[in-house]
Amino acid sequence: MEELKMNCHSGSKVIVSCYVNGVTPLEEDLNRLVMSMQSTGADIIKLVINATNITEISRIFHLLSHCQVPLIAYSIGERGLISQILCPKFGGFLVYGSMEGNSVPGLPTLENLRQAYKVEDIDEDTKVFGLISKPVGHSKGPLLHNPTFRRVKYNAIYVPMFVDDLKDFFSVYSSPEFEFAGFSVGFPYKEAVVEFCDEVHPLAKAIGAVNTIIRRSSDGKWVGYNTDREASITAIEDALKHRGCTNGETSFDSPLAGKQFVLAGAGGAGRALAVGAKSRGARVVIFDIDFERAKTLAHEVSGEARPFEEVFNFHPEKGAILANATPLGMHPNTDRIPVAEVTLQDYRLVFDSVYTPRKTRLLKDAEAAGAIIVSGVEMFLRQAIGQLNLFTGKEAPEEFMRDIILAKF
Repeated sequence: MEELKMNCHSGSKVIVSCYVNGVTPLEEDLNRLVMSMQSTGADIIKLVINATNITEISRIFHLLSHCQVPLIAYSIGERGLISQILCPKFGGFLVYGSMEGNSVPGLPTLENLRQAYKVEDIDEDTKVFGLISKPVGHSKGPLLHNPTFRRVKYNAIYVPMFVDDLKDFFSVYSSPEFEFAGFSVGFPYKEAVVEFCDEVHPLAKAIGAVNTIIRRSSDGKWVGYNTDREASITAIEDALKHRGCTNGETSFDSPLAGKQFVLAGAGGAGRALAVGAKSRGARVVIFDIDFERAKTLAHEVSGEARPFEEVFNFHPEKGAILANATPLGMHPNTDRIPVAEVTLQDYRLVFDSVYTPRKTRLLKDAEAAGAIIVSGVEMFLRQAIGQLNLFTGKEAPEEFMRDIILAKF
């Protein structure tokens, strides 16, 4: 046995591998497991878990940071994706990627590792930003934020974070040892995440929703912001102005002033749209599956609330604006729209916050009916520009980011 071991070491290295099937062991149990594997004389240790909560990945990060021999450790599944991408930051030996056309849940493709994430450039000083959402598979954020970080020479990485429970997430990853510097916040957490911020910017507080969180470097506190409102409303305004829809207003007035603004969805994105439309002088009509939530938001913006089932047959004023702030039409359920197709002819402009696909069925039908259409991609770009400014403290390269959107989305 000793001779065999020596021969093995003379020309190759030994990897001892373990897959933990079932519940992820506690940190001390994982430590004992790794020590047991290390005692075999292994040159490299490989440990794979199947995390059921993203907070369990913190145990992997701790192992990577303290192991005395080269360690490959990660979780399979969508919740484990960050264990792969952030492996170099915490001292992991190598990162796995899947081949194109052979996707594995939780395993990034080799192309994404090289192009979107540039894992070879990640080091212990790399700041971590991510999207808190459920689901996260639709997100294009890494394709936009990571190249932009590199463009402005900012050592940071942006990763998707499949979060099941906000309280659990912040109780674990607020620890300074993980160096999580900030987050984008997506569906369905934009309202609920407010309570986990130490401070909330006045605009976000007025909206009642946060889509951006920054860890303030001076004291480590989480500060919440909202870049959705101006992103969505300016996208709508610019489209109307481009088509000459000013109704005789001065250049200082919004083309939304006095218009009926029909909003489907009163969640985080819907709140940003409603508050933004109200700030421009529009008259807001809100539909939501939670009628009480619709009524609450309508009260805040001096608008009107209606049960969601009425939106399908609702006939707006001629020249009204329609904004979809629900997930209806998002990939993979791309055939659904929130209103009756026949009513689209009455809208002057239709906006869809969904950006996967870029041109949703709602936008296709609205365009065929003669309406001006605004894709959620435009809102996504504009809110991301605001986020980059907050993430880095630098001015975001807007044209560079727009070029990425045109090429990748």
